[in-house]
Amino acid sequence: MIIKVDCVKGSIHDFKLLKKSKLKLSRIIIILADLGYLGIKQLFKNAMVPYKASKNKPLTKEEKRYNRQLTQKRIIVENKIRECKIFRIVKDVYRGKHKNYGLTWNLVAGLVNFKVSTKHFNFSY
Repeated sequence: MIIKVDCVKGSIHDFKLLKKSKLKLSRIIIILADLGYLGIKQLFKNAMVPYKASKNKPLTKEEKRYNRQLTQKRIIVENKIRECKIFRIVKDVYRGKHKNYGLTWNLVAGLVNFKVSTKHFNFSY
């Protein structure tokens, strides 16, 4: 599956970009989100968001267990994001042409995926 990277100038939250994109996803795709995406269930019924505790309403044991299970599934994605950030395209100011930013991100994602796909092979001679 090919996913197009949507790029904008300035700092805009990912969830705001997602709402603006009006992305259509299949119902069989389950979205695992964090607390930064609290309103995502109105857009996608198949989204899973952790429960949020407040000072007046602490989480129950079931809610904590659900959050822990969701976190265990999401950690895989968070680790991939970290690997992309090693390329510093997110952390530093991008000094290339803005029109090439999406291409650069796709190349970084491709390199990270290639690294994962070749992880179990021994290329030493």
